[in-house]
Amino acid sequence: MIAEVANPPAPKPSLDWAACRADFPILEQPVHGHPLVYFDNAATSQKPRAVIEALQRYYEHDNANVHRGIHELSNRATAAFEAARERAAGFVNARGAEEIVFTRGTTEGINLVAQTWGAQSLRSGDVILLTEMEHHSNIVPWQLLTERTGARLAYVPVTGDDGLLDLDRFDQLLTREVKLLALTHISNSLGTVNPVADLCARARKRGIVTLVDAAQSAGHRPVDVQEIGCDFLAFSGHKICGPTGIGVLYGRREVFADTPPYQGGGEMILSVDFQRTTYKPAPHRFEAGTPDIAGAVGLHAAMDYLDRLGRDRIFRHDQELATYAYERLSSLKGIRLFGPKTGRAGLVSFLLADAHAHDVVTVADQRGVALRGGHHCNQPLMRRLGVVSTARASFYFYNTREEVDRFIAVIGEIQKFFGG
Repeated sequence: MIAEVANPPAPKPSLDWAACRADFPILEQPVHGHPLVYFDNAATSQKPRAVIEALQRYYEHDNANVHRGIHELSNRATAAFEAARERAAGFVNARGAEEIVFTRGTTEGINLVAQTWGAQSLRSGDVILLTEMEHHSNIVPWQLLTERTGARLAYVPVTGDDGLLDLDRFDQLLTREVKLLALTHISNSLGTVNPVADLCARARKRGIVTLVDAAQSAGHRPVDVQEIGCDFLAFSGHKICGPTGIGVLYGRREVFADTPPYQGGGEMILSVDFQRTTYKPAPHRFEAGTPDIAGAVGLHAAMDYLDRLGRDRIFRHDQELATYAYERLSSLKGIRLFGPKTGRAGLVSFLLADAHAHDVVTVADQRGVALRGGHHCNQPLMRRLGVVSTARASFYFYNTREEVDRFIAVIGEIQKFFGG
């Protein structure tokens, strides 16, 4: 019943986070007459000028289709696209670019695994082990698969409002029938940092394939697939300062080698005749059609930007803000907080006694504070916690303690309005 204890490398020199904030033009605008406080980073992050300029350069100078032409623009586009794949391999410490597939995001990455490896490997009676804190994108694809295969789902329980996995139950749930463990690295509702390396190691000893949803972690802390020891890992570009519509699926080369194609079409083939097709090896086997070339270029720029800052430093900054926000919120009366009290990632979910989460978010928006309210694509978790929805403030490195103070003041105003 513990969350992963963060032990990042030795501290690097501190950064001027205010200077980093200046890299994000969208943050300079007022909203409803107030300076924008953007606390919706778990849904999507903002984009620095480096990413915006990379997209502009690509479209102004290199726009062409990849892999299929021999003219100069196509060569440049292909080089940029494959350079982004190499960069993504380094970003998660894969053994090579052949272990990196570009997708539309975390959701498609998980669906790809379910519809290819899962459809081929799972049978009636097999078990897919998830956790009660999973995002819908790590539940629904497996539900669809169980309907096709006769496999069934099992869940590692969450202990309560503290948002920790019941690890006392984990080994009991790793039965002989379990063929896949799929779990989130960081909960998008609770801020829990799960000990994915330890859990993947326990599963691997039993021959269980593992998948990690890194949507909330890849842009916020170092992620090393070899250290984690997972077979698959997925994340989205738009949550790590990159463009929307691009994502990464890591697959261990030995698993990818035996995995059938995801979709059929151009680019993923070696040869096609009227009756039979032979396919390219991974990763191109899983990338039918024209890919999001500009998205990959922008993603490359985003990964470069984050690693210049240092994801270990980003994680410490996020944790400090989340801890500060949690402490400030805890001092208010009539509030319920969710997730671990210590060691949480950069978000805080809460409920006010006298106001619906949607009302909290609506009023906060009128004060220029962008929050998120709802079930956060975690409806099973919400039911487990006995609530319909929560309000959520999620932080990134361009956010400040002064913004947290303003957020707390706005929450105080909302309490007075609805409680008065």
